[in-house]
Amino acid sequence: MDIQHWRKLPAVQCALTELSDYRPLLETAIAVQQIPAPTFDEAERGNFVLDRFRGLGLSEVSKDALGNVYGLRRGQRHGSGLLISAHLDTVFPRETNLRVRYEGERVYGPGIGDNSTGLAGLIHVAQILQRHDLPNEGNIWFVANVGEEGLGDLRGMKAAIERLRHEIKRVIVLEGCDFGTLHHQAIGVRRYRIEATAPGGHSWGNFGTASAIHTLVRLGARIAALHVPHNPRTTFNIGMIEGGTSVNTIAQHASMLLDMRSVNANALASLINEVNGLIADAANEAYEVQIQVQTVGDRPSGTLPRNHALVQAAVAAYHSVGAQVNFQQSSTDANIPLSQGIPAICMGLTDGGNAHRHDEFILPALMGRGFQALLLLALAASQ
Repeated sequence: MDIQHWRKLPAVQCALTELSDYRPLLETAIAVQQIPAPTFDEAERGNFVLDRFRGLGLSEVSKDALGNVYGLRRGQRHGSGLLISAHLDTVFPRETNLRVRYEGERVYGPGIGDNSTGLAGLIHVAQILQRHDLPNEGNIWFVANVGEEGLGDLRGMKAAIERLRHEIKRVIVLEGCDFGTLHHQAIGVRRYRIEATAPGGHSWGNFGTASAIHTLVRLGARIAALHVPHNPRTTFNIGMIEGGTSVNTIAQHASMLLDMRSVNANALASLINEVNGLIADAANEAYEVQIQVQTVGDRPSGTLPRNHALVQAAVAAYHSVGAQVNFQQSSTDANIPLSQGIPAICMGLTDGGNAHRHDEFILPALMGRGFQALLLLALAASQ
């Protein structure tokens, strides 16, 4: 995967020059950002990408039952090739004010980086390949997938890999921000919804009756006291606790969401076992309280060595556009192919900040360089 070989081709040089103008790239990112796409409700944004894929003349443009959008650019040898993906969904509810504002070198807007810029990268690299008729050797599949955020549990990427498993040999996952960052180690994640059901009653008249909230608070305190290793890095977080009726009602129902992570599968399994033990103890101790556990997230871990050809090609692509490379461990759509032995990396396309906040922003002046690096990597990785 020789990045410099591709960079020297006259047609590629023309394409890189076109990508150096960030204004059309930003225009597409904003057009995407203006379409609400909360997890499990990505259809409208998916239709936008579907129309763009069709307009570009990609082959086999389609939408699957989950809402993933597919497009294919056939290679010169039509063999197993490359999957490039970007997730459609955002963390913001449909009613969120999506107003965009410009302030100095920054453009602000909910979801403008994560992942509107990633989707813009998907669209524009497909467009550049088509417009300049660049010679990708293997097939390139472009996929805009659902369900990356939160409780989406990477369901879109799971379906895409299942569908294309025998047609791809490498994967590039796109995130809008973190220009120069490469994610080649996938953090394993397990998420639980823990629910408690109790008799409840009046806080005065039925004092002493079992409370669903009291039960979960005691369980949460035990979980919070767990010790986990720093190496391999392992974490947990109780992200939400809900339930109850009023301040003077003994709660009949309560639930909490627990997130557990590790870069090491064995360390994650050990943490899960400890938590399962605490849940079993709580269930045995809690008189008249029923505790139920539902797995609402299961993101498998995986890794690609830093000296792997795909990682090194991504480093070379970033260096060719003047970026400093930063290696990160993370949980992204790349978890799925990595966990199945398919070489995959996740790369960022521009700089920004405040992800998952209403004041999220990007630095559009860097978009051209990020998209150039993506194009070079796509050409090299499709061999």
